[in-house]
Amino acid sequence: MENHRNISEFILLGLSYNQNIQIFCFVLFLFCYVALLVGNLLILVSIQCSPLFHQPMYYFLLHLASIDICYTSTVTPKLIADLLVERKTISYGNCMLQVLTMHFFGGTEIFILTSMAFDRYVAICRPLHYMTIMSRSRCNLLILAAWGGGALHAFPLFSTAVGLPFCGPNEIDHYFCDIFPLLKVACTDTYITGVLVIAFSGMVALVTFVVLFVSYGIILFTLRNLSAEGRRKALSTCWSHINVVILFFGPVIFIYLRPPTTFPEDKILALFYTIIAPMFNPLIYTLRNTEMKNTMRKVWCQTLYSKGAHN
Repeated sequence: MENHRNISEFILLGLSYNQNIQIFCFVLFLFCYVALLVGNLLILVSIQCSPLFHQPMYYFLLHLASIDICYTSTVTPKLIADLLVERKTISYGNCMLQVLTMHFFGGTEIFILTSMAFDRYVAICRPLHYMTIMSRSRCNLLILAAWGGGALHAFPLFSTAVGLPFCGPNEIDHYFCDIFPLLKVACTDTYITGVLVIAFSGMVALVTFVVLFVSYGIILFTLRNLSAEGRRKALSTCWSHINVVILFFGPVIFIYLRPPTTFPEDKILALFYTIIAPMFNPLIYTLRNTEMKNTMRKVWCQTLYSKGAHN
């Protein structure tokens, strides 16, 4: 760790120098973060307290909601707090931890979304074998694989960040620590390292996106064989998943699948996959899902009714 001793902290330049914009962003992102926490906690409790817990799709949704909370909490609380201070700093240790946790939870989310696409593929294309293929043991295996995939994605990037020498400038033109902004301030030629990051991180996102795109293409093609009611219900669920995939993967692919450089616009695009997409997940999965809405209504009405009767 000798080559890191000249740098004990990094200065984050944040989203804007304008104080009015910072105050606006503080209010906006605080609202987004609270909405994200409340929405995902409602999903967690509703699924846990209902028969939906035993359905594979909602079992995956339960884990997606948990990951969304963990993933966004690696970046958003510090972003919100930094909007109130003039000098935004992060220690070297916390910076490296942010790189690790963000890519770990982000990678896990990517693979959980892939598992959800596989679940919808089996439900629509192999309905007679659905319960056999999507058994609870198979679902647990897919979740375990998602966590393992997240770790395999995160640790090489973390090792790369820890191995970088920092001895000169320590200003990061971003609102959190990420691998490309760190490469920009490292005291060594990082071109080869940047290419390796693209080959590993960017290709993971691209390949996963292509797999998801093809899966949903096959699903939508298969829907023509269903009844009008079955087609409507399946389309409602599939479009929810497709919206989540586009919101999350679009900015990720743009940032990580290109020559190793950074642009000022990256900070705006990063907001989509760190805050905005996770915030919209609960809305997308509930407002477009009649079964989920009915379950939430039943669970929370029963809870409020029992509390009222008790009082």
